[in-house]
Amino acid sequence: MNEAHDSSVNPDLEMLAQGRHGDPFAFLGRQEQGKGEVYRCFMPRVREAWLENDKVFFNRVPGSDLFELPLDNLEISAHPMVIWEDENGEKHKVADPYSFDSVLDYDAMRAFQAGKNYRAQDLLGARRSIIGGFEGTLFSVWAPNAERVSVVGDFNSWDGRYHPMRFHAEFGIWELFIPGVLQSTYKFELRNRESGEVLLKADPFGLWSEQRPATANIISPASGHRWQDENWKQRRHQVNSLEQPISVYEVHLGSWQRKEDGSFLDYQSLAIKLCEHIRPLGFTHIELLPMKEHPLDESWGYQSTGYFAPTSRHGTPDDFREFVDHCHQQGIAVILDWVPAHFPRDEHALARFDGTRLFEYKDQWKAEHQDWGTLIFNYERNEVRSFLISSALYWLDEFHLDGLRVDAVASMLYLNFSRQAERWVPNKYGGHHNLEAIEFIRELNAAVKQQHPACLMIAEESSDWHGVTHTIESGGLGFTLKWNMGWMHDTLNYLSEDPIHRKHHQDWLTFGPVYAFNEHYLLPLSHDEVVHLKKSLFGRMPGDEWQQFANLRLLYCYQWFYPGKQLLFMGGEFAQTTEWNASGELPWDREKDTLARGVKQLISSLNRLQRENPALAQWDCDRRGFEWLDGDDSEYSVLSFLRHSENESLVVVFNFTPKERPGYRIPIHKPGRYQVVFNSDEKAFGGTGGAEKQTFETESKGLKGRDQSLLVDLPPLAAVVFRRDA
Repeated sequence: MNEAHDSSVNPDLEMLAQGRHGDPFAFLGRQEQGKGEVYRCFMPRVREAWLENDKVFFNRVPGSDLFELPLDNLEISAHPMVIWEDENGEKHKVADPYSFDSVLDYDAMRAFQAGKNYRAQDLLGARRSIIGGFEGTLFSVWAPNAERVSVVGDFNSWDGRYHPMRFHAEFGIWELFIPGVLQSTYKFELRNRESGEVLLKADPFGLWSEQRPATANIISPASGHRWQDENWKQRRHQVNSLEQPISVYEVHLGSWQRKEDGSFLDYQSLAIKLCEHIRPLGFTHIELLPMKEHPLDESWGYQSTGYFAPTSRHGTPDDFREFVDHCHQQGIAVILDWVPAHFPRDEHALARFDGTRLFEYKDQWKAEHQDWGTLIFNYERNEVRSFLISSALYWLDEFHLDGLRVDAVASMLYLNFSRQAERWVPNKYGGHHNLEAIEFIRELNAAVKQQHPACLMIAEESSDWHGVTHTIESGGLGFTLKWNMGWMHDTLNYLSEDPIHRKHHQDWLTFGPVYAFNEHYLLPLSHDEVVHLKKSLFGRMPGDEWQQFANLRLLYCYQWFYPGKQLLFMGGEFAQTTEWNASGELPWDREKDTLARGVKQLISSLNRLQRENPALAQWDCDRRGFEWLDGDDSEYSVLSFLRHSENESLVVVFNFTPKERPGYRIPIHKPGRYQVVFNSDEKAFGGTGGAEKQTFETESKGLKGRDQSLLVDLPPLAAVVFRRDA
């Protein structure tokens, strides 16, 4: 490359050479010059260049990389093919990018600016296109505070002087069609208008990325996957109905199972192995920890950099489509963790994207999650809302997902979330609610409901915010389900206590039904509960090994019989003894243990019982679905309640001590004969096999305000379910 420049050269050439030109189409390509016309190409590292047809040579402007061709009496095509020889003597032929007019849709740009473009990936990013009969890639990016933006990649030696972009100043959007570029890695090189800082950024709308530690995007071809799940989509509304069983297996694909050499399995292998594992267990849904591209394995995907790109750790975007398609064909719904609350500071990604706080808040007290070291999206900015809602809908549209679990909702709702008093700024009314984040959440849920009414929207929301799952029309946030964090904490705390002390904490279990129907709840035993020195679920259970297994079975029974839907993190199904390690795979040898196999059998039976008995699902989110029989027997640590549906009721009794309770009397709602339909102390589950009597008759002995009661035998650390014979 010749970096010497004649002092008489005009300012346009100087700015091109310095990588500062923000309007290259005003100087390059076909331009007027004096009384005639000239064709200009700026080509660093080029020896000579000529037109394809007539082999008419360009003239190099002395001391520069600018090539000019006077057009006096010379007819050229609208998009001339230029042949050039590089400094190594290799020849290249391309149609000149600066001969193409803008093709971006004005209304789409205006909608993006207004926060109403919910398919912004059709406007921005890198899209393979045919323009003027030429096949290539149309690049566009939002960077309103840049002086110059260029596309860089393998095709131009990552040199930002080659392909500076056209600027649509009204919308802050840059655009360039590069013919002939179809398969390549790429990024955007930006120069900030005020500081002159040069940044190299991945595409916010990139559809595919390199594997870490590389961070460039890959131009993604149109999907070639042929979906086979049309029947599934037609019955999705039934699968996701809150009146049907919803039991979710939460999984981190990178550490569920790996190859023998420790490397990641591909999406196809994971789909087959995962479905083979969970179908016998009876789970209705898989929930994937974030599959968006992310540079740090240890973030588990929660610090995402690719909001439109499935992680390349396991394959291509089409491979991920095949994963979802296979799950659907096996009758399993797929939910994705989606993270609009924050994003990482990685230099190649969204942080200070154009040299300013563009995607994040400008105010330092709103821009940072101090606990997590991440940045917070600026929900005030229309373009950011277009970006995020487009991302959410893209995953539902393109990958046929059955729902999104929205992470860290509480951190979005409150300006003072996990902040000291002097480190947050009140809203315009002096309060601590993030008004624009609340508006964004409602807009997000309204958009999903309109375009994908059968899909679930699940809030991981840990506060006492009222109306998370209420309709937007009634003032709610519009989610389908909310994680019941109170139930999770109270239940785990209770079952972690030695049984001898549980009588002092019965209120930890009896308080939950007071609010159980204020929202539509999902009961989570998630990845967050088996990391950071919290121990595994099994490891939290007190007593000797047998009691630990019995307590774990009791925990799962309480989760399945309590009103709400269920979520269990991988490894819990076979009583994993150690905390989750995202750097390896699950300890599959554990399945060889007889008692661990009993836990798997228990979960399979719980899911089957739920499928076969509407009382355990139909009114999960309705007060009619639950009724106490006796929640007051703290001395014996026994609880009993009814689960109702429209046409049946079940009696559920828990003995939270390792002592058998023969001849234990419980109040009952109707006289008659009651049959045991489930007993967690069965030998098949690893229990004692005691209390084998299967049928009990009510007696006219009143108890707890009821006229009838049952005298039953309760096995140790067990749950028993009874059904009244018709």
